[in-house]
Amino acid sequence: MNQALSFPVPCCVGSIDQYIHSVNRLPMLSEEEEVDLATRLRDHGDLDAARQLIMSHLRVVVSIARGYLGYGLPHADLIQEGNIGLMKAVKRFDPARGVRLVSFAIHWIKAEIHEFIVRNWRLVKIATTKAQRKLFFNLRSMKQQDATLGREDVQTIAARLGVKPEEVVEMETRLCGHEIPLEGSNGDDENERFAPIAWLPAPGAEPLALLERDRRDRLHGEGLRHALDALDPRSRDIVERRWLVEDGDAATLHELAAQYGVSAERIRQIETRAMQKMRVLLAPAN
Repeated sequence: MNQALSFPVPCCVGSIDQYIHSVNRLPMLSEEEEVDLATRLRDHGDLDAARQLIMSHLRVVVSIARGYLGYGLPHADLIQEGNIGLMKAVKRFDPARGVRLVSFAIHWIKAEIHEFIVRNWRLVKIATTKAQRKLFFNLRSMKQQDATLGREDVQTIAARLGVKPEEVVEMETRLCGHEIPLEGSNGDDENERFAPIAWLPAPGAEPLALLERDRRDRLHGEGLRHALDALDPRSRDIVERRWLVEDGDAATLHELAAQYGVSAERIRQIETRAMQKMRVLLAPAN
């Protein structure tokens, strides 16, 4: 009986409308056919039976997903997540319980769509508790369209959903908010070009940063030359050859010790005193 059913896979379509039209043309299952397929899947792991159960209920996912378009997420993504819920339902469906698959699958389809919306919706990142999720998915239907909640409305909704009034107010604010893209488009509209990112300062462009960079450049320039000029010739030579060699081939303590006929420890002491003197000269004046 079920072998004769035709379930062409609705793939390679050009748009979401074509997909919906395709799944709506798939044949529905009678109760006897559904029980037979579910029994084959449960008892024998028949994947073709699972495929037929899923395909015949794709239209249910489309219908449920349509009810969540108000959250600003793509219809195709909602359908895709709902299809995942449908597959989970088919895997767990037991025909011996005496209920139709559609009644059993609705919970799994909605649960998967709910999880997707909470995880990806542009503003909601706070619906982490069961009560907050209930508030999130019921507030839109409990308030009049485009109407602002009054104090009594907030109290009523909070009592019905078991949340605090301030949580109702905060969620309504988030639901009524609008996204502003950080980066503008490349269109010809002048208003779109000046997106928020255009008003952000460039790194290091703040006046304080510019003054700090100028002071640092001055210290590394004139200040450094002045500090080096204050050293005796031997100390200056040691500092320059130890720290100011451009090619990175700095002299070692032992090389300088051999040149000046002293110990390496003596060179280290001269270097330390010279660096201390330079730090004093390079310190900003109070």
